[in-house]
Amino acid sequence: MSSKLLMLGLQGGGALGALTWGVLDRLLEEPDLRIESVSGASAGAMNAVALAHGWAVGGASGARRALEDFWNAVSECAAIAQWPHDLQSTAPWMPSPGRFMLGWTRFFSPAQFNPLDINPLRTLVERQFDFARLRSASPMRVFVAATAVRSGALRVFAEHELTPDHLLASACLPALHHAVTIDGEAHWDGGYTGNPPLFPLTDSGRAVDLLLVPLLPSMRAEVPTDVDGIRARLAEIHFNTTLLRELDALAIAQRTAREHWWDLSARTRRLRRLRVHRIDTNACVGALTLDHTLQAGSSFLRDLRDQGRALAATWLRAPHEPRAPATLTPQPA
Repeated sequence: MSSKLLMLGLQGGGALGALTWGVLDRLLEEPDLRIESVSGASAGAMNAVALAHGWAVGGASGARRALEDFWNAVSECAAIAQWPHDLQSTAPWMPSPGRFMLGWTRFFSPAQFNPLDINPLRTLVERQFDFARLRSASPMRVFVAATAVRSGALRVFAEHELTPDHLLASACLPALHHAVTIDGEAHWDGGYTGNPPLFPLTDSGRAVDLLLVPLLPSMRAEVPTDVDGIRARLAEIHFNTTLLRELDALAIAQRTAREHWWDLSARTRRLRRLRVHRIDTNACVGALTLDHTLQAGSSFLRDLRDQGRALAATWLRAPHEPRAPATLTPQPA
């Protein structure tokens, strides 16, 4: 890479966010690499905040520790929610806890099956992250996406305003959790409207290399025919559409900047030089199902982390030629 300064766009995907953990863990081993800004939705937002919090505490090594601590805490919470081992061994037909919850949400809303709004994730993020420190002295720009329920608009919250509520709003799946109220407005998962949002990254700063870490399959080999498969693919398409649209808009903005050669403003000059990269996760996540996004066992998460590290190592070794954002969309053979 000609530049050692990066912008990061981290997609959401539940437990698949452990793949991003691995990508970040490997990137943070590069002594000359610096992260200027990071945006994320849902699990991507969790990783973004863990990255910034850890870096504020102890630089790159502190960021690696914070990411590991966060995902270890996720697996510990998940262990409590798993079916008892004896029940799993004697009743192999029993659905996984994730699939059980997905089935439950078809008949009951969060207000019905969780009237007290019990959310272990709140306790986890409050213990893991120093939000006051991030608001006052974040080592990088951080952008967290959420969706305003009533208007359906994208809300992007920056590091100087982040609280646990902002992070929980970004990861609020409406079928599982109560909407999170911020400034009197109810919010759901940011992946519905910005997964992740890219415009805050490209609107300011010095970095010209933007690295995307997608978590949802852009292509599937087979057309689903069963109900669960259809629902899962619809969700993947929905959560990917916002990213693809923003990439298209970014490609148009780049083309316009190059045509307006007389415009010497800092933003236009930066758009001309902008290079968009992508960690190719499709082979990995394409083998997984929607059910996996709700699985958070330690071995599963660590396997994803190791795969993420390997993918990042491959990306770091590869030559990085300029490419238009729109070319990131894979085309069927």
